[in-house]
Amino acid sequence: MVCYADAQLITWFNKRQPRGIQSVSERRLGTESSKTRQALLEAAEQVMREEGYAAVTSRRVAERAGLKPQLVHYYFRTMDDLFLALLQGLADNYLIHFARALASDKPLRGLWEISSNPEAAALTTEFLALANHRKNIGAEIIRLNRRMRSMQTEVFKQVLQSAGFDLDEYPPEPLAVALESIARGMALEKSLGITRSYASMRALVERYLTAFEP
Repeated sequence: MVCYADAQLITWFNKRQPRGIQSVSERRLGTESSKTRQALLEAAEQVMREEGYAAVTSRRVAERAGLKPQLVHYYFRTMDDLFLALLQGLADNYLIHFARALASDKPLRGLWEISSNPEAAALTTEFLALANHRKNIGAEIIRLNRRMRSMQTEVFKQVLQSAGFDLDEYPPEPLAVALESIARGMALEKSLGITRSYASMRALVERYLTAFEP
């Protein structure tokens, strides 16, 4: 359940989105607080995770949610609108966990754990594949990625400065990219049963995290 503080953070984040990009709320037909709409989004996420983005059709989503197919287009004018709403929901969820990581005494370790989530990594991969065919999805991913990467970089910068590291030798942005990429890649491989070098790679990351956050 999203608490009041989490909801306030999401609202603040959404208000800071650049103009010229239509928000999910502007495209929505049904009410955002509708339980039916939420059920459709949850069903779409399940189908996407289990069967891939190509299986996410109005009929398949409605069937999984136990609802009539017409309701999908009542709440989402097109399937792209449903994908965009689902993508924004993932971004909101990331933002909540990001804020909680910042509130901890080990924010970098918190970022590592967030990026190591296998379900989130699998959905991210599906959205990247979908973006190859849907330009508006790709544009939304780029926009969200830029904002998230900026936030991640700022965390690295603050932690490294506090620990006395030279930012020229340890540049925050490449380190943020590396941390997220390694965590997501390892999560995907582990979900497939690929564990070769997993322990040694994780030990290496742990060593650096301990050095950055003594």
